[in-house]
Amino acid sequence: MTQGAGQGYEPGSGYQPAPGYGYRAGHDAASYENDPAAYEQEPYPASRATYEESPAPYEDNRVPYDGPGGRPYDAPPPAYGGGPAYDASAPAPPAYEPTRPDAPLVPPEYTPTAHDLPVITADTEKGSGPGPLYVVGDVHGYLAELLAALRENGLVDEEGHWSAGSARLWFLGDFTDRGPDGIGVIELVMQLSAEAAAAGGYCRALMGNHELLLLGAHRFGDTPVNSTGGTASFLAAWRLNGGQPSDMERLEDRHLTWISRLDAAHVTDGHLLLHSDTTAYLDYGSSIEEMNDAVTGVLQRGDADECWDLFRKFTKRFAFRGDGGPQAARELLSTYGGSRVVHGHSPIPYLLGEVGGESPADAEEPHPINGPMVYAENLAVAMDGGVTMDGRLLVAQLPLVP
Repeated sequence: MTQGAGQGYEPGSGYQPAPGYGYRAGHDAASYENDPAAYEQEPYPASRATYEESPAPYEDNRVPYDGPGGRPYDAPPPAYGGGPAYDASAPAPPAYEPTRPDAPLVPPEYTPTAHDLPVITADTEKGSGPGPLYVVGDVHGYLAELLAALRENGLVDEEGHWSAGSARLWFLGDFTDRGPDGIGVIELVMQLSAEAAAAGGYCRALMGNHELLLLGAHRFGDTPVNSTGGTASFLAAWRLNGGQPSDMERLEDRHLTWISRLDAAHVTDGHLLLHSDTTAYLDYGSSIEEMNDAVTGVLQRGDADECWDLFRKFTKRFAFRGDGGPQAARELLSTYGGSRVVHGHSPIPYLLGEVGGESPADAEEPHPINGPMVYAENLAVAMDGGVTMDGRLLVAQLPLVP
Protein backbone atom coordinates (compact mmCIF):
# COMPACT_ATOMS: atom_id res chain seq x y z
CA MET A 1 0.00 0.00 0.00
CA THR A 2 1.20 3.47 -0.78
CA GLN A 3 2.40 5.07 2.43
CA GLY A 4 -0.18 7.65 3.50
CA ALA A 5 -2.41 6.92 0.50
CA GLY A 6 -5.18 9.44 0.18
CA GLN A 7 -3.76 11.67 2.90
CA GLY A 8 -2.00 14.43 1.00
CA TYR A 9 1.43 14.43 -0.54
CA GLU A 10 4.99 14.67 0.64
CA PRO A 11 6.96 17.51 -0.99
CA GLY A 12 8.72 16.24 -4.07
CA SER A 13 6.28 13.38 -4.70
CA GLY A 14 3.89 15.55 -6.72
CA TYR A 15 0.72 13.96 -5.41
CA GLN A 16 -2.35 16.00 -6.26
CA PRO A 17 -4.18 17.19 -3.12
CA ALA A 18 -7.61 15.70 -2.52
CA PRO A 19 -10.73 17.88 -2.24
CA GLY A 20 -11.12 19.51 1.15
CA TYR A 21 -13.69 18.62 3.73
CA GLY A 22 -15.29 20.77 6.37
CA TYR A 23 -15.37 19.76 10.01
CA ARG A 24 -17.77 20.16 12.83
CA ALA A 25 -16.41 22.81 15.17
CA GLY A 26 -17.55 24.20 18.48
CA HIS A 27 -17.88 20.99 20.42
CA ASP A 28 -16.35 21.35 23.84
CA ALA A 29 -15.12 18.14 25.39
CA ALA A 30 -17.34 16.65 28.04
CA SER A 31 -15.94 15.74 31.43
CA TYR A 32 -15.10 12.07 31.29
CA GLU A 33 -13.64 10.21 34.27
CA ASN A 34 -12.38 6.98 32.72
CA ASP A 35 -11.88 3.91 34.80
CA PRO A 36 -8.48 2.55 33.70
CA ALA A 37 -9.90 -0.96 33.84
CA ALA A 38 -12.53 0.02 31.29
CA TYR A 39 -10.13 0.25 28.39
CA GLU A 40 -10.33 -2.18 25.45
CA GLN A 41 -12.17 -5.12 26.97
CA GLU A 42 -13.57 -7.96 24.95
CA PRO A 43 -17.10 -8.96 26.00
CA TYR A 44 -17.76 -12.52 27.08
CA PRO A 45 -20.78 -14.58 25.96
CA ALA A 46 -24.17 -13.07 26.71
CA SER A 47 -25.01 -16.13 28.81
CA ARG A 48 -22.36 -15.08 31.31
CA ALA A 49 -23.50 -12.27 33.56
CA THR A 50 -20.05 -11.61 34.92
CA TYR A 51 -16.60 -11.05 33.50
CA GLU A 52 -13.46 -12.95 34.19
CA GLU A 53 -10.61 -11.21 35.88
CA SER A 54 -8.61 -9.29 33.32
CA PRO A 55 -5.29 -10.89 32.35
CA ALA A 56 -1.83 -9.44 32.48
CA PRO A 57 -1.92 -6.68 29.89
CA TYR A 58 0.48 -8.10 27.37
CA GLU A 59 1.11 -11.71 28.25
CA ASP A 60 -2.38 -13.21 28.04
CA ASN A 61 -4.16 -12.79 24.73
CA ARG A 62 -7.62 -13.79 25.86
CA VAL A 63 -9.11 -10.33 26.12
CA PRO A 64 -8.43 -7.14 24.15
CA TYR A 65 -8.09 -4.85 27.11
CA ASP A 66 -6.66 -1.38 27.55
CA GLY A 67 -5.61 -1.18 31.17
CA PRO A 68 -3.20 -2.94 33.51
CA GLY A 69 -5.69 -3.36 36.37
CA GLY A 70 -8.02 -6.36 36.59
CA ARG A 71 -11.64 -6.62 37.74
CA PRO A 72 -13.21 -9.37 39.88
CA TYR A 73 -15.65 -11.92 38.51
CA ASP A 74 -18.71 -10.17 39.81
CA ALA A 75 -17.68 -6.64 38.85
CA PRO A 76 -20.23 -4.87 36.64
CA PRO A 77 -19.21 -3.56 33.23
CA PRO A 78 -17.45 -0.20 33.55
CA ALA A 79 -19.26 3.11 33.18
CA TYR A 80 -17.98 6.09 31.25
CA GLY A 81 -18.11 9.65 32.49
CA GLY A 82 -20.01 8.61 35.59
CA GLY A 83 -23.00 7.59 33.46
CA PRO A 84 -24.57 4.15 33.05
CA ALA A 85 -22.42 1.34 31.73
CA TYR A 86 -22.84 0.20 28.15
CA ASP A 87 -25.32 -2.63 27.80
CA ALA A 88 -24.15 -5.10 25.18
CA SER A 89 -27.74 -6.34 24.79
CA ALA A 90 -29.21 -2.88 24.25
CA PRO A 91 -30.60 -2.11 20.78
CA ALA A 92 -28.47 -0.18 18.33
CA PRO A 93 -29.25 3.52 17.75
CA PRO A 94 -32.47 4.25 15.77
CA ALA A 95 -32.15 3.92 12.02
CA TYR A 96 -28.79 2.22 12.40
CA GLU A 97 -28.21 -0.88 10.29
CA PRO A 98 -25.11 -2.55 11.79
CA THR A 99 -24.55 -5.16 9.10
CA ARG A 100 -24.13 -3.90 5.56
CA PRO A 101 -22.92 -6.73 3.31
CA ASP A 102 -23.29 -4.49 0.28
CA ALA A 103 -20.93 -1.82 1.66
CA PRO A 104 -17.37 -3.23 1.74
CA LEU A 105 -14.88 -1.55 4.03
CA VAL A 106 -12.54 -0.93 1.10
CA PRO A 107 -13.77 -0.25 -2.45
CA PRO A 108 -13.52 -3.44 -4.54
CA GLU A 109 -11.46 -1.68 -7.20
CA TYR A 110 -8.84 -0.52 -4.68
CA THR A 111 -5.54 -2.38 -4.78
CA PRO A 112 -3.39 -1.72 -1.69
CA THR A 113 -0.10 -1.92 -3.56
CA ALA A 114 -1.15 0.39 -6.39
CA HIS A 115 0.73 3.70 -6.35
CA ASP A 116 -0.98 6.98 -7.15
CA LEU A 117 0.25 8.44 -10.41
CA PRO A 118 2.48 11.44 -9.70
CA VAL A 119 1.34 14.81 -10.97
CA ILE A 120 4.02 17.40 -11.64
CA THR A 121 3.21 20.67 -9.87
CA ALA A 122 4.97 23.96 -9.21
CA ASP A 123 5.96 22.67 -5.77
CA THR A 124 7.62 19.65 -7.37
CA GLU A 125 9.91 21.92 -9.38
CA LYS A 126 10.98 24.00 -6.40
CA GLY A 127 13.05 21.20 -4.90
CA SER A 128 12.66 22.61 -1.39
CA GLY A 129 13.41 20.32 1.54
CA PRO A 130 10.72 18.90 3.81
CA GLY A 131 9.28 21.02 6.59
CA PRO A 132 9.35 20.23 10.32
CA LEU A 133 7.83 16.94 11.47
CA TYR A 134 5.06 16.76 14.10
CA VAL A 135 3.13 13.87 15.63
CA VAL A 136 -0.20 13.76 17.49
CA GLY A 137 -1.10 11.16 20.11
CA ASP A 138 -4.48 9.58 20.79
CA VAL A 139 -7.38 12.05 20.39
CA HIS A 140 -10.43 9.91 21.28
CA GLY A 141 -13.05 12.43 20.23
CA TYR A 142 -11.66 15.43 22.11
CA LEU A 143 -11.92 17.90 19.25
CA ALA A 144 -11.64 21.09 21.32
CA GLU A 145 -8.45 19.86 22.99
CA LEU A 146 -7.02 18.83 19.63
CA LEU A 147 -7.63 22.23 18.08
CA ALA A 148 -6.08 23.95 21.10
CA ALA A 149 -2.95 21.78 20.91
CA LEU A 150 -2.59 22.32 17.15
CA ARG A 151 -2.94 26.08 17.59
CA GLU A 152 -0.36 26.06 20.38
CA ASN A 153 2.12 24.45 17.98
CA GLY A 154 1.33 26.86 15.15
CA LEU A 155 -0.20 24.17 12.93
CA VAL A 156 -3.67 25.70 12.55
CA ASP A 157 -5.06 29.22 12.79
CA GLU A 158 -7.87 30.47 15.04
CA GLU A 159 -10.48 29.09 12.62
CA GLY A 160 -8.89 25.65 12.61
CA HIS A 161 -7.34 25.81 9.13
CA TRP A 162 -3.82 24.70 8.20
CA SER A 163 -1.29 27.47 8.86
CA ALA A 164 2.00 25.56 8.94
CA GLY A 165 3.09 25.74 5.30
CA SER A 166 5.41 22.85 4.43
CA ALA A 167 5.23 21.22 7.88
CA ARG A 168 4.52 17.49 8.08
CA LEU A 169 1.95 16.18 10.55
CA TRP A 170 1.22 12.57 11.50
CA PHE A 171 -1.69 11.38 13.63
CA LEU A 172 -0.95 8.09 15.42
CA GLY A 173 -4.55 6.83 15.42
CA ASP A 174 -7.54 6.46 17.78
CA PHE A 175 -9.70 9.37 16.66
CA THR A 176 -12.99 8.15 18.10
CA ASP A 177 -14.59 6.58 21.21
CA ARG A 178 -14.67 7.81 24.82
CA GLY A 179 -14.78 11.52 23.89
CA PRO A 180 -17.72 13.56 22.56
CA ASP A 181 -16.91 14.21 18.88
CA GLY A 182 -14.95 11.48 17.12
CA ILE A 183 -16.50 12.22 13.74
CA GLY A 184 -15.59 15.88 14.16
CA VAL A 185 -11.99 14.80 14.72
CA ILE A 186 -12.01 12.68 11.56
CA GLU A 187 -13.50 15.57 9.57
CA LEU A 188 -10.77 17.89 10.83
CA VAL A 189 -7.97 15.47 9.88
CA MET A 190 -9.46 15.01 6.41
CA GLN A 191 -9.73 18.78 5.99
CA LEU A 192 -6.16 19.39 7.16
CA SER A 193 -4.91 16.71 4.77
CA ALA A 194 -6.21 18.70 1.81
CA GLU A 195 -5.16 22.09 3.15
CA ALA A 196 -1.63 20.97 4.08
CA ALA A 197 -1.11 19.40 0.65
CA ALA A 198 -2.16 22.64 -1.05
CA ALA A 199 0.37 24.53 1.10
CA GLY A 200 3.29 22.21 0.29
CA GLY A 201 3.19 20.13 3.46
CA TYR A 202 1.14 17.14 4.48
CA CYS A 203 -1.15 15.79 7.18
CA ARG A 204 -1.47 12.01 7.39
CA ALA A 205 -2.83 9.45 9.79
CA LEU A 206 -2.26 5.87 10.95
CA MET A 207 -4.68 3.11 11.84
CA GLY A 208 -5.42 2.69 15.54
CA ASN A 209 -7.18 -0.18 17.24
CA HIS A 210 -10.26 2.02 17.78
CA GLU A 211 -10.48 2.62 14.03
CA LEU A 212 -10.57 -1.17 13.58
CA LEU A 213 -13.22 -1.40 16.31
CA LEU A 214 -15.41 1.27 14.70
CA LEU A 215 -15.13 -0.34 11.26
CA GLY A 216 -15.99 -3.73 12.72
CA ALA A 217 -18.96 -2.48 14.71
CA HIS A 218 -20.36 -0.78 11.62
CA ARG A 219 -19.70 -3.64 9.23
CA PHE A 220 -20.38 -6.72 11.36
CA GLY A 221 -22.68 -5.46 14.12
CA ASP A 222 -23.73 -8.30 16.44
CA THR A 223 -22.30 -11.02 14.20
CA PRO A 224 -20.58 -13.49 16.55
CA VAL A 225 -16.81 -13.80 16.17
CA ASN A 226 -14.49 -16.52 17.38
CA SER A 227 -12.56 -15.30 20.38
CA THR A 228 -10.16 -16.97 22.76
CA GLY A 229 -12.22 -15.40 25.54
CA GLY A 230 -15.52 -16.81 24.26
CA THR A 231 -18.06 -15.74 21.67
CA ALA A 232 -18.05 -11.98 21.19
CA SER A 233 -19.11 -9.33 18.68
CA PHE A 234 -17.65 -6.09 17.39
CA LEU A 235 -20.73 -4.09 18.35
CA ALA A 236 -20.63 -5.31 21.97
CA ALA A 237 -16.90 -4.58 22.19
CA TRP A 238 -17.41 -1.11 20.70
CA ARG A 239 -20.06 -0.28 23.30
CA LEU A 240 -17.92 -1.64 26.11
CA ASN A 241 -14.89 0.39 25.03
CA GLY A 242 -16.41 3.85 24.90
CA GLY A 243 -18.24 3.77 21.57
CA GLN A 244 -20.36 6.89 21.16
CA PRO A 245 -23.79 6.46 19.50
CA SER A 246 -23.49 9.97 18.03
CA ASP A 247 -20.34 8.90 16.17
CA MET A 248 -22.06 5.84 14.72
CA GLU A 249 -25.09 7.88 13.65
CA ARG A 250 -22.89 10.44 11.81
CA LEU A 251 -20.52 7.91 10.24
CA GLU A 252 -20.64 8.17 6.44
CA ASP A 253 -19.27 6.06 3.61
CA ARG A 254 -16.53 8.62 2.91
CA HIS A 255 -15.34 8.30 6.51
CA LEU A 256 -15.31 4.51 6.23
CA THR A 257 -13.34 4.57 2.98
CA TRP A 258 -10.81 7.02 4.40
CA ILE A 259 -10.31 5.01 7.59
CA SER A 260 -10.04 1.72 5.72
CA ARG A 261 -7.13 2.99 3.62
CA LEU A 262 -4.98 4.14 6.54
CA ASP A 263 -1.56 2.55 6.90
CA ALA A 264 -0.64 0.79 10.12
CA ALA A 265 2.92 2.18 10.28
CA HIS A 266 5.31 4.53 8.51
CA VAL A 267 9.00 5.42 8.72
CA THR A 268 10.07 9.03 8.33
CA ASP A 269 13.20 10.88 9.45
CA GLY A 270 14.41 7.81 11.31
CA HIS A 271 11.19 7.45 13.32
CA LEU A 272 9.06 4.31 13.12
CA LEU A 273 5.56 5.70 13.60
CA LEU A 274 2.80 3.31 14.69
CA HIS A 275 -0.19 3.29 17.01
CA SER A 276 0.25 0.41 19.42
CA ASP A 277 3.25 -0.41 21.60
CA THR A 278 3.25 -4.04 20.51
CA THR A 279 5.33 -6.33 18.33
CA ALA A 280 2.16 -7.88 16.87
CA TYR A 281 2.77 -5.89 13.69
CA LEU A 282 5.46 -8.48 12.88
CA ASP A 283 2.71 -11.09 12.42
CA TYR A 284 1.68 -9.31 9.22
CA GLY A 285 4.91 -8.92 7.31
CA SER A 286 8.69 -8.70 7.33
CA SER A 287 8.75 -5.27 5.69
CA ILE A 288 6.66 -2.21 6.42
CA GLU A 289 5.15 -2.31 2.92
CA GLU A 290 4.22 -5.98 3.25
CA MET A 291 2.69 -5.39 6.69
CA ASN A 292 0.62 -2.40 5.56
CA ASP A 293 -0.62 -4.33 2.54
CA ALA A 294 -1.54 -7.30 4.72
CA VAL A 295 -3.58 -5.14 7.11
CA THR A 296 -5.48 -3.55 4.21
CA GLY A 297 -5.99 -7.02 2.75
CA VAL A 298 -7.71 -8.17 5.94
CA LEU A 299 -10.16 -5.27 5.68
CA GLN A 300 -10.73 -5.92 1.98
CA ARG A 301 -11.63 -9.56 2.53
CA GLY A 302 -14.20 -8.59 5.15
CA ASP A 303 -14.08 -11.79 7.19
CA ALA A 304 -15.38 -11.06 10.69
CA ASP A 305 -13.09 -13.51 12.48
CA GLU A 306 -10.01 -12.30 10.61
CA CYS A 307 -10.85 -8.66 11.35
CA TRP A 308 -11.42 -9.51 15.01
CA ASP A 309 -8.01 -11.16 15.23
CA LEU A 310 -6.41 -8.04 13.73
CA PHE A 311 -8.22 -5.82 16.24
CA ARG A 312 -7.23 -8.09 19.12
CA LYS A 313 -3.55 -8.03 18.16
CA PHE A 314 -3.48 -4.26 17.72
CA THR A 315 -4.95 -3.90 21.22
CA LYS A 316 -1.88 -5.45 22.87
CA ARG A 317 0.44 -3.10 24.73
CA PHE A 318 3.51 -2.55 26.93
CA ALA A 319 5.94 -4.40 24.65
CA PHE A 320 8.65 -1.78 25.21
CA ARG A 321 8.27 -1.53 28.99
CA GLY A 322 10.36 -3.53 31.44
CA ASP A 323 13.58 -5.44 31.05
CA GLY A 324 12.63 -6.86 27.65
CA GLY A 325 11.38 -3.56 26.27
CA PRO A 326 14.55 -2.36 24.54
CA GLN A 327 14.97 -5.69 22.77
CA ALA A 328 11.34 -5.62 21.57
CA ALA A 329 11.88 -2.12 20.19
CA ARG A 330 15.08 -3.22 18.45
CA GLU A 331 13.23 -6.14 16.85
CA LEU A 332 10.64 -3.82 15.31
CA LEU A 333 13.26 -1.28 14.22
CA SER A 334 15.51 -3.88 12.65
CA THR A 335 12.56 -5.26 10.68
CA TYR A 336 10.77 -2.09 9.59
CA GLY A 337 13.50 0.54 9.78
CA GLY A 338 14.13 3.66 11.81
CA SER A 339 16.13 4.28 14.95
CA ARG A 340 13.29 5.07 17.40
CA VAL A 341 9.69 3.88 17.77
CA VAL A 342 7.05 6.57 18.27
CA HIS A 343 3.69 5.23 19.43
CA GLY A 344 0.36 6.08 21.05
CA HIS A 345 -2.14 3.63 22.55
CA SER A 346 -0.81 3.19 26.11
CA PRO A 347 -1.37 6.34 28.20
CA ILE A 348 1.81 7.60 29.83
CA PRO A 349 0.30 7.26 33.35
CA TYR A 350 -0.05 3.52 32.63
CA LEU A 351 3.54 3.26 31.48
CA LEU A 352 4.65 5.04 34.65
CA GLY A 353 2.55 2.69 36.79
CA GLU A 354 0.59 5.59 38.29
CA VAL A 355 -2.86 4.19 37.50
CA GLY A 356 -4.39 0.78 37.12
CA GLY A 357 -3.36 -0.62 40.49
CA GLU A 358 0.39 -0.67 39.89
CA SER A 359 1.51 2.25 42.03
CA PRO A 360 2.47 1.79 45.70
CA ALA A 361 -0.18 2.55 48.28
CA ASP A 362 1.87 5.46 49.59
CA ALA A 363 2.56 6.92 46.13
CA GLU A 364 2.27 10.64 45.72
CA GLU A 365 -0.21 12.27 43.38
CA PRO A 366 0.59 11.39 39.72
CA HIS A 367 2.79 14.05 38.24
CA PRO A 368 1.34 16.10 35.39
CA ILE A 369 1.96 15.05 31.80
CA ASN A 370 3.96 17.83 30.17
CA GLY A 371 5.15 16.05 27.05
CA PRO A 372 6.08 12.72 25.44
CA MET A 373 7.80 9.99 27.44
CA VAL A 374 11.14 8.64 26.16
CA TYR A 375 11.96 5.17 27.50
CA ALA A 376 13.31 1.71 26.59
CA GLU A 377 16.90 2.95 26.48
CA ASN A 378 15.81 5.90 24.34
CA LEU A 379 14.40 3.59 21.69
CA ALA A 380 10.71 4.39 22.28
CA VAL A 381 8.61 7.54 22.59
CA ALA A 382 5.10 7.38 24.09
CA MET A 383 2.67 10.01 22.76
CA ASP A 384 -0.62 9.16 24.52
CA GLY A 385 -0.84 11.79 27.26
CA GLY A 386 -4.06 10.34 28.67
CA VAL A 387 -6.53 12.98 27.51
CA THR A 388 -9.37 10.64 28.51
CA MET A 389 -8.14 10.49 32.11
CA ASP A 390 -7.53 14.14 32.94
CA GLY A 391 -4.19 14.03 31.17
CA ARG A 392 -3.14 15.97 28.11
CA LEU A 393 -3.54 15.63 24.36
CA LEU A 394 0.02 15.65 23.07
CA VAL A 395 1.39 17.25 19.90
CA ALA A 396 5.18 17.17 19.58
CA GLN A 397 7.84 18.07 17.06
CA LEU A 398 10.34 15.37 16.13
CA PRO A 399 13.11 14.76 16.82
CA LEU A 400 12.60 15.52 20.48
CA VAL A 401 15.09 18.00 21.87
CA PRO A 402 16.35 17.13 25.38
